[in-house]
Amino acid sequence: MAVREIVTLPDPVLRRKAHKVKEYNKELRDLLEDMVETMRQAPGVGLAAPQIGISQRIIVVEYGEEDQEEAPKKLYKLINPEIIQKSEEKVKGVEGCLSVVNLVGEVERHQAVVVKAFNPFGKPVKIKAEGWLARIFQHEIDHLDGVLFPDIAERVWVPSAEEEIPA
Repeated sequence: MAVREIVTLPDPVLRRKAHKVKEYNKELRDLLEDMVETMRQAPGVGLAAPQIGISQRIIVVEYGEEDQEEAPKKLYKLINPEIIQKSEEKVKGVEGCLSVVNLVGEVERHQAVVVKAFNPFGKPVKIKAEGWLARIFQHEIDHLDGVLFPDIAERVWVPSAEEEIPA
């Protein structure tokens, strides 16, 4: 497996609507492993295929609840993900992005979502997520539609040296 180069603005692949995956094969699973390795090395909590220059509807997310330091993080490898339910309640939070270097923004997102997707072997999965995990899924799925957080942020700024940048 390999760490891939993360593309950054203004690379046009970040602005394209990604193509649906039609084949579930070894190449797809190898790509997913590369994406996980790349996300971890960055380090980030999510990565979409367009961020490594591949216009396909694929995301990886790895997240563990902050109050559960000892609990292992949960890894999601999702193909053709879509949000099929959204809470009415929305919350604001600060987001960063591995493809939008040196900027953060305040973004309003749904507090909870239900994501429908396929696993690396083509089996359907459904995930109920809330809080930060819901935010991460919304952020990564936006990438698949060519949307970046500055496009929907209420405000964007260059973080100070002391500010932690969520990626």
